[in-house]
Amino acid sequence: MNAFTRWWKFNLVGAMGMVVQLIALALLNRWTGGHYLCATAAAIELALLHNFVWHLHYTWRDRRDNSAILSQFLRFHLSNGLVSLLGSLALMPIVVRGAHIPLLVANSIAILCCSLINFCLGTGPSRILRSICTKGYANKIRM
Repeated sequence: MNAFTRWWKFNLVGAMGMVVQLIALALLNRWTGGHYLCATAAAIELALLHNFVWHLHYTWRDRRDNSAILSQFLRFHLSNGLVSLLGSLALMPIVVRGAHIPLLVANSIAILCCSLINFCLGTGPSRILRSICTKGYANKIRM
């Protein structure tokens, strides 16, 4: 699959995940009494679960390997998940408290800032992470 097609698919899944995240954030922020960072973390996790399933079956389906779904899920969380969670939790206070931007607009900004990094992780280093996690690669390093 060429890079443009993959970028389009990645962004389509990301847009759907962004809708999931923003709706979840709006609801969770109400239910948690305005603790927007806790609501943000939970909304990100819901979006990550959504995006993992879609990326697995749509964006990266031509790159499936024989590893277990749990292993793929853990790699996704260690790459895209950490970028999204840490990036958003770092940016949200700056944008919400510092710039006084409304919560959902601030979260949209954080999502967009993290998306380019996540695409790059999906196309390169996460494949390296998979190799590091396998026993065969560890044996090659020791040689």
